[in-house]
Amino acid sequence: MPSTSSSAWSSASDRSSNRSSNKRRRPSKSLLAVLTLACLTAITVDYQRDESSPFEPARGALGDVLGPVQERAAVVARPLHEIPGFFEANQSLRSDIAKLQAENANLRGQLATTSEVRYRAAELDGLLQASRTSGFALVPARVVAVGPAQSFSFTVTIDAGTSSGIQPDMTVINNEGLVGRVTEASRSSATVLLVIDQESVVGARLGSNAEVGFLQGRGDIGGDGRLDLDLVDDSETPGKNDVVVTWGSNNGSPYVAGVPIGSVEAVFSSPREQAKHAVIKPFVDFSSLDLVGVVVNADTEGDRPVIQAGEIPADETDDEEGR
Repeated sequence: MPSTSSSAWSSASDRSSNRSSNKRRRPSKSLLAVLTLACLTAITVDYQRDESSPFEPARGALGDVLGPVQERAAVVARPLHEIPGFFEANQSLRSDIAKLQAENANLRGQLATTSEVRYRAAELDGLLQASRTSGFALVPARVVAVGPAQSFSFTVTIDAGTSSGIQPDMTVINNEGLVGRVTEASRSSATVLLVIDQESVVGARLGSNAEVGFLQGRGDIGGDGRLDLDLVDDSETPGKNDVVVTWGSNNGSPYVAGVPIGSVEAVFSSPREQAKHAVIKPFVDFSSLDLVGVVVNADTEGDRPVIQAGEIPADETDDEEGR
């Protein structure tokens, strides 16, 4: 019994001690009121935030201490804050670049189409002018292939044939001058031997004095391609830059008269020969042939219109207006 009574007293004593401790730990209402009043007073005093404030020295010292820390923290945190914006901006830039690339490709296509139309329109205008100046009736055709045919080295294929009134041994020109002659014709196409071919011989005439000779190609289609002219009269000397035109054949076949061929670039002679030879630079650029005209009779009828002495055919006019 004594031990049981002692334990009970001890438990009661512990409970009493705990209640006293809890009472000591709780702040009194008066202390809270004092602290609240002190805070309001400090706020009221510091409201003006000028140099007379008693808190200004403490605020300055605290700013000096914490300012560098805040700046370093901002430097470290800034990239993390900017990561979402970076991905959004990157995605937007990718989208803008894709749109610009598509627009650029579209503009390139339009420019290429416009340039081709202008180029062909300029060639057609030149062909009309050639017909108007010479008085020739022309069947317009386009070069669709370049290469050897039969035994010839330098030929082109055009997209007009017998159905358009084209026959072998007809003269072919473009807006710059003589291109060659037709050697073979099928219903829808024809083969043209170029004057630069080594097997091509053309009767030619000097524009300054009407002296005649024979013109032969060297077999070079590049920009350095030249023709050789030998005059019939050995005593005559061609003048530099003199224009050379076709002499003309019987009934205009295979060459009509008066078609510009080129100009005299140089004159030379060999010691064993008294005759002088002239090097002729052709007017036609044979490496970029496109639109050509085949000289035909004015009354020729076929599956395509004929340019009559510079008058543009109705079908060609409609094509140009459609473009």
